[in-house]
Amino acid sequence: MKQEPRVKRDHKQKGPKDRPAAGPDKAKGHHESDVSHHQGKPMGRAKADKKHVDLPALLTDKSLLRKMARKEVDDGAVTPDYSLDKDVVIGLLNESLATELVCTLRYKRHYYVANRIKGRYVAAEFAQHAIEELAHADLIAERIMQLGGTPDFNPVGLAERSHAEYFEGTDLQDMIRENLVAERIAIESYRAFAQFLGEADPTTRRMIESILAMEEEHADDLTDLMED
Repeated sequence: MKQEPRVKRDHKQKGPKDRPAAGPDKAKGHHESDVSHHQGKPMGRAKADKKHVDLPALLTDKSLLRKMARKEVDDGAVTPDYSLDKDVVIGLLNESLATELVCTLRYKRHYYVANRIKGRYVAAEFAQHAIEELAHADLIAERIMQLGGTPDFNPVGLAERSHAEYFEGTDLQDMIRENLVAERIAIESYRAFAQFLGEADPTTRRMIESILAMEEEHADDLTDLMED
């Protein structure tokens, strides 16, 4: 027996009795509600809601800015609004300088020792790191000079001023591990240094952060060498 095809009905059709009656007043009210919903706040309110921004006096008072720039002009790049203790920052930078110099010397020694014991791939990595650590030392020394200090290159007490230790080593894996430890020390100290500087010295902070990024890359390289 042939079945009649089913008719799919998605919605129940409404008859005239099912539809709500809408007079002129209700239709008007519905229209006003829609306009209010789509428009949101009245025009001009957005500006009133914006927070008032107080600009620093040095950005609004040119005469004050020029006066401040002439004050203690012999200090060069260090202007009167520098809020940190300059001597403290220079002292921390000299410790960082000592750390970079010790790391350069350690990597240099490890490069030659690794070459002798036929670890040429590892030796090449050590050599590259030594070059980059010395470049960091130059950046730090230059910033010390900009802040009116003197970079301390005196070999006497260099190891004591450094955060990282000087490790000689003769075994390839020991050298890789000790260099990784030194990089981790540098990462921790540079991160703390950058946090201390904050917004008070953005120039030094950005330099420290760029060095920090390179030290993290060094640590990653050494981790890979340990796994080989």
